[in-house]
Amino acid sequence: MPQPAYIVLEIQPQWVLEGEALGSKEKFWYRADDNEPEWLFKFPQPNTGQHWAEKIAAEVAACLEILHAHVEFAIFQDTRGSATESFAREGRNLFHGNQILAGNVLGYDPTKAFRQSDHTLDNIFVAIDKTFLTPEAAHRTKILFASYIVLDALIGNTDRHHENWGILRRRVGEHWQGLLAPTFDHASSLGRELVDTSDGKCRQRLLREGHVGRYAENAHGAIFWNKTDKRGLSPLELVRRAAVAQPEIFKPALGRLDRLDRHKAEDIVARVPDAWMTPIAREFSIELMCYNSEELGNIRL
Repeated sequence: MPQPAYIVLEIQPQWVLEGEALGSKEKFWYRADDNEPEWLFKFPQPNTGQHWAEKIAAEVAACLEILHAHVEFAIFQDTRGSATESFAREGRNLFHGNQILAGNVLGYDPTKAFRQSDHTLDNIFVAIDKTFLTPEAAHRTKILFASYIVLDALIGNTDRHHENWGILRRRVGEHWQGLLAPTFDHASSLGRELVDTSDGKCRQRLLREGHVGRYAENAHGAIFWNKTDKRGLSPLELVRRAAVAQPEIFKPALGRLDRLDRHKAEDIVARVPDAWMTPIAREFSIELMCYNSEELGNIRL
């Protein structure tokens, strides 16, 4: 039996907490009630599927039991977008990856926004080792982070830059307590920037010519393999190399991939309301996830 469409939240103007953010047409925090958590509403960039990419990514993460931010579709003043529930609660604040790396990796520039080639997986894991007090805690954190990287490869998320991951921390007495934040901000996934029909980079042409795999392989992510590289690896290639280099870290997440077969991927995408996503965008998203899943399944540990 088909599942019902995902809910769509209706955001009221009086819920907005940061009115000055509305002028940029990017995002703003809101809260419907004083007893409820804050949510972040995000306007998608024009002619993109960033809103449905966010929602589908969250549903895929849930299917694979990957810790993730809660995302819903939302409408504000007749504009469609996505709403992400705040996970920085109970006295915790988000300490972003660039801050963590700058404090633990010599010479790391936390202000470099593009092509930060020091943002390597090795440096991320070094920073995790130095941040957590025990080897056991660091190991668990790296396994969780690896699941985020596997998710990126599955959905084609190319935007895992150094502010798109972090640690939630809070002060307890004289000490800090911290844990890896849920994975968040997956708007750059599932071919969200493509158009349905044109002479250039379009879903219809990629599907017709059988080039969905080429699209996945040619993507450039925001995590580098070596600091001398000019571009980040594709999310797929990053997992291929990292899983071979550190199989015990990546094996748990790769072992759960069979929970997302084609039928499940189709179910997740089918629940997007009809008006929010075109049939071609749905087909492309499913084919992309199926290609990536098959490639990830070919990794031998």
